[in-house]
Amino acid sequence: MTNYNHKRRVVITGMGAVSPVGLDARTTWESLLAGRVGVGPITDYDASKLPTQVVAQIKDFDPLQYQTHREARRTGRVTQLAIASTEEAITNAALDLEAEDRTRVGIEIGSAFGALSILEDQVVVREQRGLKSTKPTLAPAVLISTTPSLIAIRHGIQGPVNSPVVACATGVYSLGSAARRIQSGEADVMLAGGTDAYTSQIIIFSFSRLGAMTRRNDEPETAIRPFDLERDGMTVGEGAVTMVLESLEHAQARGATILAEYGGMGFTSDAFHLAAPDPEGVGAGRAMKLALEASGLEPEDVDYIAAHGTATRLNDPSETKAIKYALGEHAYQVPTTSIKPMIGHAMGAAGAFGALTIIEAIRTGWVPPTLNYSVPDPECDLDYVPNQARQVHVDAGMTNAFGFGGQNASVLIKRFVE
Repeated sequence: MTNYNHKRRVVITGMGAVSPVGLDARTTWESLLAGRVGVGPITDYDASKLPTQVVAQIKDFDPLQYQTHREARRTGRVTQLAIASTEEAITNAALDLEAEDRTRVGIEIGSAFGALSILEDQVVVREQRGLKSTKPTLAPAVLISTTPSLIAIRHGIQGPVNSPVVACATGVYSLGSAARRIQSGEADVMLAGGTDAYTSQIIIFSFSRLGAMTRRNDEPETAIRPFDLERDGMTVGEGAVTMVLESLEHAQARGATILAEYGGMGFTSDAFHLAAPDPEGVGAGRAMKLALEASGLEPEDVDYIAAHGTATRLNDPSETKAIKYALGEHAYQVPTTSIKPMIGHAMGAAGAFGALTIIEAIRTGWVPPTLNYSVPDPECDLDYVPNQARQVHVDAGMTNAFGFGGQNASVLIKRFVE
């Protein structure tokens, strides 16, 4: 087992987010507490032939606030969103990168799909105008590593720059991997998170054929129903979250405001199926146990869980079993919520949104609701905070993200105490 230096504490000093319910972290959080829904009808194209016709898209986002026209034309929306969330996180952390040794600053921002929309658009152009119409900027634009690379170029960051790709688990894994780089001494500061923008026809149709997508096209606000007996699937969503992680010594030396402390990560594989979770939830449960172990905490110390909660028939009972596997009887006492009815499934950013909710729960004493929960499922019998936000004192919370292929990531975040 890798012996990470757990004496080197890692803290979170800044956050940024772009979501279907807010163009910044504060608005996103306020919307989540208020139960605002960002799921609506597809408007970018004719979706009448799709089984699922609702998505969670980000409205009124202007990449030109962050990039020139030329830069924006050459980057996918997935990168544009990450640039925006990263700029906010840096500002929120009051981090002056020009004053830093930028060989000691790194990036871990991943994505599940990258700039898939650019590739799809180019295929259409090729069919209309021939192969020679292919843009020379296509190849670098679609690479998932382009997102952190462009952010590094933008800020002169010369430390470890990486783009993890572990499907839905990407955002959580990125946070854990970034923290481990600080614990190991590779870096003092890391920008970490996830981003995705994959509301294309091809992806939606593919997920629909897998049986993972809702068919409630006439009622988008109540379509996504995590842990409810009548759930019939998820919908996809756009979003990006970036956090500033630092060693405690570095944060204190520069007088940073500390939002929370990183506890630890668990990362496992089901080795079960490419598109379905282990129905017993053992791999996911082990990830949660490993996160607890790395944090030096007991199951009874967990006050809140930001669940993966996709509202699919398979995920929700599996995750419920995983939580019980990890926490035992304490699982029944822990408020557990899914925010996907509001922001959809942002894939590579999904678990990072969970981390944001934990930090805000620690800060404010409130946890967001699981919307559209009305018919209990006997297989999903935990406290899912149905339909209304709740006041909860949170000292430690767990964010879960479980990806296609059976990759399970859990990160524990706790209140900072000197």
